[in-house]
This record gives sequence, C-alpha cells and structure tokens, in this order.
Amino acid sequence: MADWLLIRLPRVAGENASWLIADSRGSQVGPPQEGPLSLAAPRAAGRRVCLLVPGADVLLTEPEVPVKAGARLAQLVPYALEEHLADDIEELHFAIGKRSTDSPRAPVAVVARALLQEWLTTLRAAGIEPAAIYADSDLLPQNPGQAVALLEADAVVVRPPGGTPVTLPADALGEALDIALTGADGGGRGLILYTGAAEWQQHSAQVEAARARFDGIKVQLLTGGPLALFAQQLATVTPINLLQGNYEPTGTQAAGLRAWRVAAMLLAALVGLHIIGKVWQLHVLHDREHQVDASIRDTFHTAMPGAQNTTDARHKMEQRLLSARGAGQGLLAALQALAQARDAAPGTSVQALTFRDGTLDLKVSVHDAASLDRVSQTLRDNGWKADLTGGNNAGSGYEGRIQVRAGGS
Repeated sequence: MADWLLIRLPRVAGENASWLIADSRGSQVGPPQEGPLSLAAPRAAGRRVCLLVPGADVLLTEPEVPVKAGARLAQLVPYALEEHLADDIEELHFAIGKRSTDSPRAPVAVVARALLQEWLTTLRAAGIEPAAIYADSDLLPQNPGQAVALLEADAVVVRPPGGTPVTLPADALGEALDIALTGADGGGRGLILYTGAAEWQQHSAQVEAARARFDGIKVQLLTGGPLALFAQQLATVTPINLLQGNYEPTGTQAAGLRAWRVAAMLLAALVGLHIIGKVWQLHVLHDREHQVDASIRDTFHTAMPGAQNTTDARHKMEQRLLSARGAGQGLLAALQALAQARDAAPGTSVQALTFRDGTLDLKVSVHDAASLDRVSQTLRDNGWKADLTGGNNAGSGYEGRIQVRAGGS
C-alpha cells in the first residue's frame, strides 16, 4: 500500500500547517515539517493524503439507532442527534464510522458543511486532493484500562477507556481530568498524558495536584509534536472519514491513471535494474577472464623459468610435464590429479606451484575455505596425500596452500 501524507491544519487561521510522511504501517518517514500548504503539495504525489482537522470543530458521538437500520442509518442519524445540536441539521454533515454488529450505538462525526467545504477549498487551492479527512482527536490512542489525554498549547483532548474523545481548551485541563475519570469505579484509574515540554512546564503543577485521584499518571513528552503519534494509529484503528456522501472522492479514474503510471514507472525501473545487472555481470566475467589469463601466465613463468613467449603455453607445459614424468618424478600424474580437483571446485586458480622430490607444493585461489577443502579432499579421494599447509582471506576470495605427495590415503 502507498505511504501516507498526514497534513494537519492549524486551529488558528493564518498559522502554518504541519505535515508528516508515514509508511503503510504508520511509521514516520522523516521528521515532521511545517509551512504553507504549497510546500506540502509536491509530497502528495503517489501517496494517500490524510487531512487532520481540529477536533474542536468536529463532534464525535455515538447515538443510539436501531441495530437493523441498514441503508437507512445515514437518514436516521441526523434525527437521532437533532435535539442535542444547536445548529440546523441541514447545515451539518454527518459521517458514520464502523459499527459493531450487535451494538445499539453508531459512531458519528458531525461537522458544519461550510467548514468542511472551506477545508477542501483550502487544500485544493494548494493542488492537494485528500483521500480522507479525520478529526485529529479521533486519532488519539485508545487504551482499554486507562484514560488517554493529549495536552497542547491551545487544547486538551481526553479519551476515557471505551469512550469517545472530547476536545476542550487548554485552560479547561481540570475539566478534562474529570472526564478522564468518567465511569471509574471508586474514582481511581490510570492516565497516559501526551504533551510537549513547554506545555508540561506550564501545566505540570495542576497535573501533579490531581495525581492522587488516579492510580497512576504516565507522562510522555512529544518532542516533534503529535503527528507521529497520530500516524501510528492509522494501521490499528478505523477513524471516521468525513469524506462521505456528497463529499466522497470521485476521482476514481484519475486515481486509476496514477496507479497505472506508478506501475509503469516500477516496470521501467525493474527493466533498468535488469540491464544494469547484466552489464555488471559481463564486467565481472571480463575481470575474471583477465585474472585467469594472468594466473596462466604466472603459472607458466613459475613452471618454466626463463621462457618469455607464452604462446601455446599448454603445449609447452605438456612437453615439460612429459619430460618430468619420463624422469620418474611423477609431476604429470600429480598435475592431472590437480586438474580433476579443480573441476570439483569451480573458480579455483593456481597461483604458484613447485615440484621437488616427489612433492608438489601448490598456492591456489578459491572462492572460500570450503572450496579449498574440496580441492584437498578430491586429491585424497584420487589416491594422493594432500595436506593443507595454510590459508587466509584475500580480497573477496580465499588463498591457500596444499602439499601433494603420492601414496596418500
């Protein structure tokens, strides 16, 4: 799934917005940023845009409605809340969240239509089309056994266990603490308080004074603001998306074209990586060929000191080996066994060899220590006595020394 771009609108008009990029699991990608929305627009490409609006402007509630309301739920909700709302329901937008199958209550978010339209206009003026609009309070973490609160410079949001979040002005912190204890048996309950360093310094005395009313208060300072905290909830909770009904995104075709464009870009990148890989593989093979040629030259010069012309080195080496074999030294047989051993460990190259008194001392280059052991074992399997006399890492490979004598077991 695509990454998220979380954009949070300011509570005070004229102030900067803030935004954060998070992956599909809600983990932030880079630090939060703030500024005009025009700076956030380029980051929306290829990402799901989520707009977070002030919780104080959105009423989150759970009215009782018939369990079997079905498709009529959207029609019943406004009338179920009409007596509790000061504004005309015709001027309000009702968004319905995910409802438990057997619950008589339905989660609902209520916002003024004019305000919702204003948010959309502001975002679209910056070239940004949101996939979702959530009240920031709806992304406050839930805890089944403790109340959770977020204290900022101008507002405090509190969510009792199993309850809906409530947003109050920051100077109403005392009332928020009372709400945190709503429904607590005996007046005791734990509280998790998220806040910034400046807010904690300003309100810590009031919180500490209320500590005795709670079973415990855990304070977590948010050094970069609450956006990262909100982003973490995207993978675990289902907040109410205000973009429903007439406000539901209609750019399905455009989204489809964007998806195909992304797929084409990924395919092109894959083909490019394949070509680069093949070019690199060819380069490596050329390097290894040069290494083999150098190994042949070194072996030739070691075996035939003073010989300068390496043309038809194999034929000249065979003549020398036949001569050595005829002298009763057994060199040809040892080299034939070595050739078979090299086949058992592809990539083996002989760096140097000496033959004296029936003993062949080899210096070979292999991929790793296991390959060196296979060469030695193959020699022993073919009736030779092969002893490893040394070995060490050399660059990306491994160099070792083997002493080969006739009559091994």
